[in-house]
Amino acid sequence: MSHFRAGFVTLVGRPNVGKSTLMNGLLGQKVAAVSPRPQTTRRRQLGILSRDDCQIIFMDTPGLHKPVHKLGEYMNETAAATLEDADIIVWLVDASQPPQEEDRLIAERLEKIGNKLPPVLLAVNKIDSLAAENLSARSAEFQSLRPTAEVFPLSAANGAGCDALLARILSALPEGQPYYDPDQITDLYERDIAADLIRESALRLLRDEVPHGIAVRIDEFKERSEEQVYIGATLFVERESHKGIVIGQGASMLKQIGTAARQEIEAMSGRHVYLELRVKVNKNWRDDPNALRLFGFVIEKEEE
Repeated sequence: MSHFRAGFVTLVGRPNVGKSTLMNGLLGQKVAAVSPRPQTTRRRQLGILSRDDCQIIFMDTPGLHKPVHKLGEYMNETAAATLEDADIIVWLVDASQPPQEEDRLIAERLEKIGNKLPPVLLAVNKIDSLAAENLSARSAEFQSLRPTAEVFPLSAANGAGCDALLARILSALPEGQPYYDPDQITDLYERDIAADLIRESALRLLRDEVPHGIAVRIDEFKERSEEQVYIGATLFVERESHKGIVIGQGASMLKQIGTAARQEIEAMSGRHVYLELRVKVNKNWRDDPNALRLFGFVIEKEEE
């Protein structure tokens, strides 16, 4: 496979800058949950783009931030662990705002890696939210945090500038054989993606004080036929008062979440989905190591 290129590309940035939206756009299909809420992504997910000349493995990561609970620590560790393993780092920033404290923390983290740091491409996202005459100055503000980074203004939401970023990624990839079967598009199983899509629907529909305290566990994933699947899932919240909000009057909110999630899962899987949701309380689960393990958030330093 002469001159074939293959490698891993980490998408890093503070919460809600558009990493999952960018990965979905570059893949040309939705594999990662997205919402207007920060910290929609809680774990690393691969998005695999296979072409005749290359295989690009994107690593979508949780937003790097100042953690206030053990889940936040896990998310930061998950994102940081990909930095030295990548062949390329795409650092996403939000053009609609000047650099924030979390952007500066990311710049410091990159600097500490030193000579082991892969090439960094600075993707200045959400350029459609900024007046064109202000883009150059805003890009310079971010580039001052990492002067050696190449700058790529883009909009992950509408695709503007994404082709230039993708071309640069391809040119920087090492030559090598593909890592995955060309038909594989992510490393998550369908049931894992279904859990993320259920939580995405909850994030979009619920009030501000509830969403980040929600976890989703798939209790049953049963293939009824090639065209139909049954999914039973539990939404866990941290407070009894939140349980009532998630259920809603006459179970109206839970029905809305279920309908929205079912449509997303059907679009992802291409088959009919029967989705049954329930809600339980697991008090302060984001700071409970046992609960975090139950939901699949294993903090490696606790396992050593």
